[in-house]
Parts: sequence; C-alpha cells; structure tokens
Amino acid sequence: MSKNKTIIIFLIKFFVTYFLLTGMYSFYLSKTQKSAGIFSCAPITRQVADHVSVAAEIFGFSSSVEQNIDELSIAFRLNGQHVINVVEGCNSVSIIILFLAFIIAFKGSVKDTFFYGLFGAVTIYLVNVMRIFLIAVLYQRFPEYRTFWHDLMFPAIIYGYIFLLWVVWVKYFSHYKELKNEQKN
Repeated sequence: MSKNKTIIIFLIKFFVTYFLLTGMYSFYLSKTQKSAGIFSCAPITRQVADHVSVAAEIFGFSSSVEQNIDELSIAFRLNGQHVINVVEGCNSVSIIILFLAFIIAFKGSVKDTFFYGLFGAVTIYLVNVMRIFLIAVLYQRFPEYRTFWHDLMFPAIIYGYIFLLWVVWVKYFSHYKELKNEQKN
C-alpha cells in the first residue's frame, strides 16, 4: 500500500504543480500577447527570438527578427532570408514547466530543488535557443528536410535533454533512495 501511496503523492504533486504553473503562464500570455488587429507576441517569445539572433551573430551569420504583422509569431531572418517563425511554443516555457513539475513532485531538499530547478530552466532555455538557431541554419541549407528537423530531430534533442536532467535529479538529488529504503522496511 505504501508504494501506491508514494505514486499517488507524486502524481498529485506533479499535476498540481504543472497546472498551477501552466495557469500562471496562460495568464501571462493573456496579458502580454495580442492576436486581434495588430499582432504582438509575448515578451518571452520575443526574447527567445532575440537570443537566437545573438547566437547567429556569434556564429558569423547576419540575422534579424521582427514581429509578423499577419500572425502571432516573430519572423527570423538569416543572411537576409526569412527562414523560420518563432511562435509561443518555441519559447521553451512549457517544457520548463514540465521539467519543474517533475523535480518538485520527485521530492528533494528545498535548496537542491531550487538550485537544480534554476540550473535546469536556464540550460533548457539555452539548449532551446541553440536548437532554434540550428533549425534556422538547417532550414536554409537543407529546406527539403524541414519536417525531419522540426518534427523529429530537434524535439528528440530537447526532450532527450530534459529526460537526462530528470535522471540526474532522481539519481543524485531527490529523496528517491530514502523512499526506496522506507518501502523495504
């Protein structure tokens, strides 16, 4: 019975955290982006596009970003060519929420949870910026493989990274071993 209790507590913590953070994010989006008349993306989406542009400049590409006037996205240009649109789903907030809900539900100390959560959120954001930059470069050079890059390769990279972060959390920072020992006794 205690094994089921542990699983139920995990699920409750996970879903409460996930829905609370998702609700806060949805509220933020409702207050910061406009999709009627003049389109305007949320500041976080614009920030991600700006950081992708900085990454492009670091790697020697000419780049620019601007709000699309016809849709809720940021147009990203690489070497003068419009290659991608950065949309709300590209800003990594939703996957950071998923990551945080897991580590909060998979109990660790408050200090470890805070610092690992911060580390994970920042590195997920950075991996995502590089992912978008690489998608833009690959779209420009190999446009015939757009579906492969966007739908298969790069989701595997970002979700694979999050899975790796979760494994490290469970193995080194969570109270999983203590729970396992309690269940044996």
